[in-house]
Amino acid sequence: MSNGIDAAALFDLTGKTALVTGGSRGIGRMIAEGFLQAGATVWISSRKADACEETAADLSAAGPCHALPANVADDADRARLVQALGERTPRLDVLVNNAGAAWGAPYEAFPESGFRKVLELNVTALFFLTRDLTPLLAAAATPDDPARVINIGSMDGLRAPTILENGTFPYSASKAAVHHLTRSLALELAPRHVTVNAVAPGFFPSRMTEASLERFGDEIVRRCPLRRIGRPEDMAGVAIYLASRAGAYTTGAVIPVDGGTSIA
Repeated sequence: MSNGIDAAALFDLTGKTALVTGGSRGIGRMIAEGFLQAGATVWISSRKADACEETAADLSAAGPCHALPANVADDADRARLVQALGERTPRLDVLVNNAGAAWGAPYEAFPESGFRKVLELNVTALFFLTRDLTPLLAAAATPDDPARVINIGSMDGLRAPTILENGTFPYSASKAAVHHLTRSLALELAPRHVTVNAVAPGFFPSRMTEASLERFGDEIVRRCPLRRIGRPEDMAGVAIYLASRAGAYTTGAVIPVDGGTSIA
């Protein structure tokens, strides 16, 4: 006897509009491509205009993908992004806060400027971009099909960094803050029918992880219970779940996507 579940439709994003910050490369690009293949229209934003435009052109083979370059850590540029998006679409179904930075240095010599830069982008910009895009998210939201905010945290926000990530003090602190801010925003936005969740990735191929994977790749794989690093489909899959009907009743969650590394 059928219970009325349409499994294919659960993960369909046809008709949805999404904004992915930091969408020109790495995890942001993986998510953007997954959304496009699931049927969404995607806007990607990144600080470097050339890279943003190039990625949007490349991904357009999979679906409608548009570039909106901006530095979301800059107040004026972030406001310009919000205004530009509002001029192009009356609603936003999914916001992916992926733009982020890391900084590594010895404890005794860690620069204050580097610490502040990481927190400003990874936490402060995430909060204010979400706040300022809330009217567009609310315009897309219904009780049965909420709008979605997906924050990209890190397994380093779930446990203290190991020797492989030694010296990344503000990064791990910022990602723990992202996870807790996710829960606070989930409570704040639930009455407006907006869900807020976080993904906590482990090692995925990206510019941020390139040096670590080159130096410690074998050890990183050895420490992962599933004995590999993440693949694009791993990240696209969890993002599609959270953005689709399948994830409509999930909010305030922090989902590790790290092959079990954070619990090993």
